Amino acid sequence: MDHPRRPSVRHFDHCPWLFAAEATEEQRAAQRQVQRAVGGDTGIGERCYVAESAAVFPDRLRLGDDSYIAAHAYVTGELSTGSHCTLNPFTTVRGNVVLGTGVRIGAHTSLLGFNHSMAPDRPVFRQPLTSRGIRVGDDVWIGSHVIVVDGVTVGDHCVIGAGAVVTRDLPAWSVAAGNPARVLRDRRETRTAGGPQAVTTGAGTRPDGAHRTEAAAPAGSDSARAPLERGEARAAGPAEAAALRQRTPSRGGPGPVPVLGPDPGARGLAVFADTARAQVGELLDRCWDGERYVDRPGAVPTVRAHCDAVEIADLLLGAVPEQLSAGEHIRRLSGLQDPASGLMPEFGEPLPVADTDGFIGEGAALYHVLCVGYALDLLGPGFPHPVRGVRDMTGRQLVERLQALPWRTGAWGAGAWVDSLATAVHWNLRHGDGGSGAPESLFGWLLTRVDPWTGMWGSPSAEEGRLQVVNGFYRLTRGSFAQFGLPVPHPERVVDAVLDHARDARHFGPGRENACNVLDVAHPLWLCTQQLGGRAGDGYRSGEIRDWAERQLAGVLPRWQDGRGCGFGPGAAGPGPEPGLQGTEMWLAIVWYLADLLGRSAELGYRPRGIHRPEPARQGIEGPG
Repeated sequence: MDHPRRPSVRHFDHCPWLFAAEATEEQRAAQRQVQRAVGGDTGIGERCYVAESAAVFPDRLRLGDDSYIAAHAYVTGELSTGSHCTLNPFTTVRGNVVLGTGVRIGAHTSLLGFNHSMAPDRPVFRQPLTSRGIRVGDDVWIGSHVIVVDGVTVGDHCVIGAGAVVTRDLPAWSVAAGNPARVLRDRRETRTAGGPQAVTTGAGTRPDGAHRTEAAAPAGSDSARAPLERGEARAAGPAEAAALRQRTPSRGGPGPVPVLGPDPGARGLAVFADTARAQVGELLDRCWDGERYVDRPGAVPTVRAHCDAVEIADLLLGAVPEQLSAGEHIRRLSGLQDPASGLMPEFGEPLPVADTDGFIGEGAALYHVLCVGYALDLLGPGFPHPVRGVRDMTGRQLVERLQALPWRTGAWGAGAWVDSLATAVHWNLRHGDGGSGAPESLFGWLLTRVDPWTGMWGSPSAEEGRLQVVNGFYRLTRGSFAQFGLPVPHPERVVDAVLDHARDARHFGPGRENACNVLDVAHPLWLCTQQLGGRAGDGYRSGEIRDWAERQLAGVLPRWQDGRGCGFGPGAAGPGPEPGLQGTEMWLAIVWYLADLLGRSAELGYRPRGIHRPEPARQGIEGPG
């Protein structure tokens, strides 16, 4: 069909895949205004389209790159999508719904991620709503007039025929249809005894096999292809199409990304490291009050400040801080550990009281298991005593504690607790006593409770997005999987979730980034990249990862202030913006991880060996390590 020379907004609302190639500048400006006007906690990716005629009233919306919401769609609740997802005309998405990458939803389809209860003692309209949510994997094609009810998980690579009512989970690669929907076959099967099969999706049939015709797409999906896959490259000239492909990496393989030059940001990597190395003595002197280390001048002495000083001197100089002899550093830090409990209180505070299972639940002493342990490890002797509450904890007690942690509302704190406990297990194994089944119980619980669609533990919230979940993931995996040299589950899903979080302007907008939030993205990306074998630059979403690392590195290197180091970050979070030991220690480690994601960490001439070490501290859960 011939299109008008200048398609109208109504035309784009119904055919949004044409917008990128055919819209005027005025129409693009109007679309940006439409996206800004969407209410709730909203984040919309690059090259997306939201129809003016769509009713989009989310509590939380995360629309991935190259995705669209077409005419008269109805969206409420919490919707999160990967890239290249399409909600075609008259689609309804309500409740809690998560879509993977490359999900195509046909016209008039409903994804209803909530429900009414139906107790007989009151009218339905007076009953509370419930929501288990809907999870849809990657590369899923849902035909027209389909209904997916609350609580359903649709696995990767599924195809659902038109008019289906999906009431139970569909495994990956399913081709399903019917009311209620049932699995007809595995999508990877190419032939049956009777010849090729087909499933109706609303605008024709999809022949079995590797090829499909234009008529096989769900109604309204324009051959079920994203703008980059169809409209942009076809409508533009060859040079324009090539430029579009270059600036938009696909999920299957990254497109070209800018390569960091010899002087990224305001300072080159080597210049940054040389400057820090030359000024580390002045920095440590600045944070020594004559008796103890303080994070920054005017602050009170803390155990962590002493440990940060040890880490910084080891990282940049391969030596101990010169304010004390090596023996005195060891004596002071070893003397902090209570022989009976193995815990270390903050200066001037009483020994924390253990909970009924023998270990503590909060407070500075939790982090001291990490920072004092690794400072003593760098100095040589390690902890003089085991952490007895962890050693004596039974597997049942540990599982009960894990289940009681606030995974839904405070996943960051829950992950930090796991980090401390797992690190205590590590030190106890050094003493030849890992406890009564705690390591096995810990990893067994984690592996059976991980969300397979995000690779994480916990739930995002409208107020903070994925902050709690991603930062909790970093702390949890740092102390468990990474420290013990074990692979994290679902690494590709982790990368998806972390990159989605890294686009959240509340935490990564200009002037809002702090050391915790950047480290807690950089380390998971680095860890999963290693596990997925992406060092050569052609791994899973490596183009996007490199692009993020380059942008971060360009902003991080100028943070160094001569003779003072780096501040933690803006606002009241952590120690705040004034340069100090904690900010310096963390940003030095962050720079290494960012540079290593780009294959350039060797230019720094240093490699973290303490808390933020890239290598596992041990291999597995057996032996002294």
